[in-house]
Amino acid sequence: MFDREKIKKTAAAKETWEKGMVAKALSRSKERFEEFVNTSGIKVDRLYTPVDLADFDYESSLGFPGEFPFTRGVQPTMYRGRFWTMRQYAGFATAEESNKRYKYLLEQGQTGLSVAFDLPTQIGYDSDDEIAQGEIGKVGVAIDSLADMEILFNGIPLDKVSTSMTINAPASILLAMYIAVAEKQGVTADKLNGTIQNDILKEYAARGTYIFPPEPSMRLITNIFEFCSQNVPNWNTISISGYHIREAGSTAAQEIAFTLADGIAYVEAAIKAGMNVDDFAGRLSFFFNSYNDLFEEVAKFRAARRLWAKIMKERFKAKDPRSMMLRFHTQTGGSTLTAQQPDNNIIRVTIQTLAAVLGGTQSLHTNSKDEALCLPTEDSVRIALRTQQIVAYESGVCDTVDPLAGSYYVESLTNALEKKAMDYIEKIDSLGGAVKAIEQGYIQKEIADSSYAYQKEIESGKRVVVGLNKFQIKEKPVEDLLRVDPIVGETQIKKLKAMKASRDNVAVKSKLEALCQAAQGDGNLMPYILDAVRVYATEGEICNVLREVFGEYRPVEIL
Repeated sequence: MFDREKIKKTAAAKETWEKGMVAKALSRSKERFEEFVNTSGIKVDRLYTPVDLADFDYESSLGFPGEFPFTRGVQPTMYRGRFWTMRQYAGFATAEESNKRYKYLLEQGQTGLSVAFDLPTQIGYDSDDEIAQGEIGKVGVAIDSLADMEILFNGIPLDKVSTSMTINAPASILLAMYIAVAEKQGVTADKLNGTIQNDILKEYAARGTYIFPPEPSMRLITNIFEFCSQNVPNWNTISISGYHIREAGSTAAQEIAFTLADGIAYVEAAIKAGMNVDDFAGRLSFFFNSYNDLFEEVAKFRAARRLWAKIMKERFKAKDPRSMMLRFHTQTGGSTLTAQQPDNNIIRVTIQTLAAVLGGTQSLHTNSKDEALCLPTEDSVRIALRTQQIVAYESGVCDTVDPLAGSYYVESLTNALEKKAMDYIEKIDSLGGAVKAIEQGYIQKEIADSSYAYQKEIESGKRVVVGLNKFQIKEKPVEDLLRVDPIVGETQIKKLKAMKASRDNVAVKSKLEALCQAAQGDGNLMPYILDAVRVYATEGEICNVLREVFGEYRPVEIL
């Protein structure tokens, strides 16, 4: 990229500058730290020059937007054509309450839906199960059956909106319910757009809402790949998630590495199941976190995109360029928000939004300022959405593609993060792949170690969190927090019992028996799950059938 002779001159000039100008400045005033290091453990130099990119080749390292290796983005015009999908993660209490919130957000300019499910729904239990008590509608909406999904999307035409659903272990059931709701609206499955998270490996490593052991879980995931490739062609069949890996305490480099390692495992599983890589890889999508270190985050997104393109082309021999594109949703960092001085969270979310946009995200959820205290209120979620809209319409950062490309620092950091992530992937390969690495506790331990180191930095004051460990003030308790009324649980259980009493229970029994038999074989389970959902079999009933056949996962202990 640069002339060798000019590089030598620049290197010599920099040395002169360090020994003269810099040494003189340091003799008067020391720098804040002896060494600057980012969250990934990468040393941040005082200054970056062409010397740091001496071997940089534009064609192979950057290329053009929309072309391999996609470092500069997956679309040739990026946000000059249209902005990212603005998709606030929302859902609480009942389907009725969440439906109102979705309509409010759409009225405020949100361009896609993102469904948050409550904990019982995430782990495959109905609201009337004893284990669900006290959790119904708390961290998301309670969905027991197709009847709830009909209410959740009432008045929302599913051929007009794109819907993302954060659901993993029972993803096949919630997807089936979504398809069935669309059918009732007269919308065929081939018209549906959206994403299911469907990423069980990160549940074992970082989040915990698993149900079945890895092998049958991987079967359910590849069943969805196959079913959607034939019936729901515009659906993103998985959102391979680094978000929760980062929230559990990983570094940015680990977030790339462990996410892409999971992606490799899913691709291998689908190929092993007999699928051609170019038949499904174009519908794989990713989900990343966005933290406060603006340049590290921008470089993270660019490095992940380039690394995935190489993996798909060189390791899996993909031919279709769409199979090599890393398309991703971003959520601002929930764990970076503080309960102290919550207004400060608006600034944090703004920086994180900029990082996601400068990094080329395809859709974005911005956290609300009060989320360290409660579910977001209507006012706070509107401000979070407005943050995206101001960045999109007023900041000017969307007017050219990949505006930080060519920055000596950003390109150097992109290279460093790609290398660090690739080192982790090679280590995971040596352990037998992501599933084996998780079963051995390797990924969990790496995340735990990074989380511990980060927390120590905060507690020692080495890492400043404004309002938390520096610049504290006396604060009054925050008022008008959103709390889910305990009566929500009682109401949901009554609705569920009434639905069970009114449905065709003979048909339900028949469909569940058919599912049980299919689960004992090796065929695709999606058609059986869809049949069961259509006659109002509940999520818990379907999961219980699969639990009997597959068993339940017990986590490995980490010392």
